[in-house]
Parts: sequence; C-alpha cells; structure tokens
Amino acid sequence: MSWIRSKRRALLALFAAAVMGVAAAVAGAVPAQAATARNGVCESGEFCLYYNSDTSGSVSDFAGSVSDYGSGTGCYKFVSAGAGQGQCVKNNAASAWNRTSRYVTVFYNSGYSGPIDNFSPGSEANLRAYLKNENAAHLIGVSGAAADNLEYAVYHSSSANITAYFDGYTTTSGRHEGVDIAHTVGASVYAPVSGTVVRMTEGSRGSGGLSTLAVYNSSLNKTVVYLHLDPTVGVGATISVGERIGVEDWRGVSSSGGAHTHVEMRNGRQTAAAPSVGDPTLSNPNPTSFWTARGYNICCQFG
Repeated sequence: MSWIRSKRRALLALFAAAVMGVAAAVAGAVPAQAATARNGVCESGEFCLYYNSDTSGSVSDFAGSVSDYGSGTGCYKFVSAGAGQGQCVKNNAASAWNRTSRYVTVFYNSGYSGPIDNFSPGSEANLRAYLKNENAAHLIGVSGAAADNLEYAVYHSSSANITAYFDGYTTTSGRHEGVDIAHTVGASVYAPVSGTVVRMTEGSRGSGGLSTLAVYNSSLNKTVVYLHLDPTVGVGATISVGERIGVEDWRGVSSSGGAHTHVEMRNGRQTAAAPSVGDPTLSNPNPTSFWTARGYNICCQFG
C-alpha cells in the first residue's frame, strides 16, 4: 500500500513539473508585435506617406483609409524626424510605401475622387507627377485577389487598367462623371452589376458617334451606364453579373488610340450618362462606396 502511495506521489510530482514547464514556456513566449499607427515608423500592415521622394524625409503611417487628411491644426501630420516633420500630409507627400496586403489608392481630392495613383501590396514608389504634393486621401482596398479589381470585372483580364477615375480628368476641361477603363479594341466587356437594359445606342466610330448602354438595377435603384463600347445586348435584356455585354471600341472617341469603356454609376433609373467634357458641375455621387460595397477594389491606374 505504501508502495502505491509512493508511486502516486512520484507521478503527481512529474505532472506538476510538466504543467510548470508548459506555463513557463507560455509566459516566456513573445507575441508578434502589432503595428502602431501614427508613431512615425512604417511597420508591416501600414500604408505610409513620405515628405520627400524615394521614401525619404518624415513619414506618416496609417493603419486604415483616410478620406481627408485635413488642414490646419487638426490635420494628419508627418510624424517622424526628418524633412517635413510636423507638416500636414495633405498636398505635401512625394512618395509612399504600401506595407499592407491590399491595394492602396491615393487620391488627388478628398472624399476618394479625382486623379489616382495605385500601390500594389509591398510596393514603394514616388507618387505620379500630378499627385506629388497634390494628395488629399487614400483608400486601402478590400482583401482579395486581382480578380476583385473593378477593371478585371469589366474586362476579365489583368491587362486592363483604369485610365481616369471619377472627377479624375488631368488634361481635359470638365468634371469626369464615371470611371474609364481600357484594354484593347475588340476586347470583351462584362457587366460588374446586374440589371435590365433600358437603353442601347450603337453609335459609330469617331468623336461624333457616341454609343450608350444603360443597365438599371431596380433593387439598388442605380443605373450603370457604359459609353464607347460596341454593345452586344439590346433593350429589355436581363443582365447578370459577369455577363458579356459588348466589346471595347472607340464610338464617341476621336481615335482608336483613346479607346476605352466609360463605366458610370447613376442614382435612379437613367438612360444616358451625365455631361463630362466642358461641364463644371458633378451630377453623380462619388461611386467609390458603391463599388467597394459590391466587393470591388478601385485600385489600379497604370496608364
């Protein structure tokens, strides 16, 4: 009996030692350090803007999207030591480093509009010439593969790119009311939003031959209007997401070199696009939230 008690005590002692060893190992483990936004260090998981070109000078590090960097005493500032420290980020950034796993878009205007520049995951580069010291916001895209990009949804190709964003004209007068996406003349165009075709005009090639395809989604009470393409569906057709609706063309564009598909989101049931060229007033709301709510990144401008 005493032998059994002795054996039991030994086993309990071994068990206690094992538990203490595990506890010590857990206590000694060092958890992964989470990024600390706004501390002036560009850490993994952050998007960072720099005061100078070539990711130099003072840095401003962000963990999330910012629709307006602000001005005056309440603005987002460059934080770390170096040239530009304490200056507002708005209209003062020259380069960026994307240390997130998602696409990040920098915008010329507040509220996610105007000319854009794109930073793929892990990339660091100078801002495009028209955005250097002319930056007002950035948007960290939704998680996902390249197939989630809006331009991929329209062309089903990773070679497509956004050439002008909402209110994003850089050389033409007027307020751009949609998103221009280009691939190659004759490339198939697909619908990123479902609905019913409420207008189709084929147009002809050249600046005077604008084509229009308007697709109304009654559940969203939104119309997506496509310009310049050669439509392959007619009025009354029910369109599903991903359905082929035409091919890229230059109907209403002066030359084939400017061929693209203009994709415009409008409130309510509409049959035409809003005026853009030479028109100083925006008729449409900013479409960024609409596209992100549909699961699309609005990320890439390579043209």
